[in-house]
This record gives sequence, C-alpha cells and structure tokens, in this order.
Amino acid sequence: MEAMPCQNQRLGPRPQDEQPAAATTTTTGGGGGGSRLIRFAEPSEDSGCPSPDSSSSSSNGVAAATTAAAAVVVPPIPAEIGPQLKLLPMNDQLRELQTIIRDKKSSRGDFVFSADRLIRLVVEEGLNQLPYTECTVTTPTGHKYEGVRFEKGNCGVSIMRSGEAMEQGLRDCCRSIRIGKILIQSDEETQRAKVYYAKFPPDIYRRKVLLMYPILSTGNTVIEAVKVLVEHGVQPSVIILLSLFSTPHGAKSIIQEFPEITILTTEVHPVAPTHFGQKYFGTD
Repeated sequence: MEAMPCQNQRLGPRPQDEQPAAATTTTTGGGGGGSRLIRFAEPSEDSGCPSPDSSSSSSNGVAAATTAAAAVVVPPIPAEIGPQLKLLPMNDQLRELQTIIRDKKSSRGDFVFSADRLIRLVVEEGLNQLPYTECTVTTPTGHKYEGVRFEKGNCGVSIMRSGEAMEQGLRDCCRSIRIGKILIQSDEETQRAKVYYAKFPPDIYRRKVLLMYPILSTGNTVIEAVKVLVEHGVQPSVIILLSLFSTPHGAKSIIQEFPEITILTTEVHPVAPTHFGQKYFGTD
C-alpha cells in the first residue's frame, strides 16, 4: 500500500542543518529627527514575504515598516555574536508576553501565566533543534503514514533557582525526560560565580542537554554551568541553552567561551528583566 506523506512535512534541510534566521535592522526617520531601529525576523523561502532590506520592496512594504517603527524600537543584535544565537520569530503574541513580563505593574498571576506561556514556546523550539529519525506508522484505517521520531538520549539541566521555572514546561512536552540541577551563586568575597551543587543523570555524557536559564545578563553563571557539564563529559556542541531574555554582552560572552554551544532566546536587549526569578517565585 502506498505510504501517505505528512502534509506539513519539511522538504528542505533538517532544522538542525539550517542556517539560523538573521536579525535585520531597518532605519527610518524623517527630516532631521533621530533614527529608529526595527528588528525583523528573516522571512522563510515559502512565506511569500520580501526581505525588509530587499531593493524590490514595494511602497506598501515601506509604509508597513514605517508604521512598525512607531511601535517597536529595538536595538540591533550585534553581528559579532555569531550564528550560534537563534531567535524565535517575532510576532504580536510573543511581544505581548514580553511586555507583560517587563511591566512592573503586572500582577504576579499575570506574570507567571505569561512567563509559563513564553517558556513553553522556547521549549517547543528547543525540541525542534534536536535530531530526529524518519519512521513509518500504521494508522487506525490501515494506511501507512511517513513521520518522524525524536532520537532518544536527551535530558534537561536547570540552573537553580530561576532555571527551575522552566522545568515544568519541559516536562509538559517530554513527560519522561530526566532533569539535572546546578546551583551556582556569587562568592561573597570575590563576587565570582561559584558552583555549590550539581546533580546529573549518570550517563549525561552520552546525552544531548537542554540547559535552562531564563535570563542571560552577564553570562557568567551559564559559563560556570557549562564548565561543570564539560567536566562530566558533555561536549558543548550538544548543549542547547534555552533562555527567555538575553543581553548582547551575555550571549557574546558565552559564545566566546564556548563557540560550539547553541543559544535559543526570544529577545536580545541591553536591559534584561533581572527581576524574573524573584517575581516568578513570589519573593520580590
């Protein structure tokens, strides 16, 4: 019997082989006023949307970009960070969740609800970066269906305490996944990040690791966490760092220290919502 292909099956390269979407900036301004910077997600090949920096952009596209500039003013992502940094495609839903999390007037209930939604989006995209194998299954009607299965050998590691906020989102997507923990705090005398506790699956050196830490500010905590993973036999190339917000300095510091690591986040901005952990756990 002829196999029935998946209707939304990817026909191009696998996600882990594709080049990450580039962040592009467009500068608009009138008269002698100051310029405004807009961040665009790179359009996909089949989206039918022209690139914002394309010379063939229509007047409607220019008008839309000008309108967007009035609402979204975001610093550009430094090009020197590298392709290891991957951003979730920006849309109004994502921007609203970021706004609620950053708003000091948001109630804790709204904050946690929005944070959990944003975490779920990041986790889902993180899983999309993992390798898979093609498979064929039989449907209840007897037809053959060509699909995919994620390869086994994955685990999560949360950097305590704020990283624990992302654990439930990962478990909601992978019910039986094993999760390790790392506790890192600043030394009172030297103010340097110091590892106080680490507990991993015994075979973590054979697994791909989803490292969870929602806010990348300086990057020092994550660097120390990756060093501990490397000491346990984990190669940086199999580590995917899941975060919600990152500063350019934080992302650059991590990638300079570990060029093979992958960082997945929703926004790169000089000001990170460092109150995240306290408000999420109700200790603010």
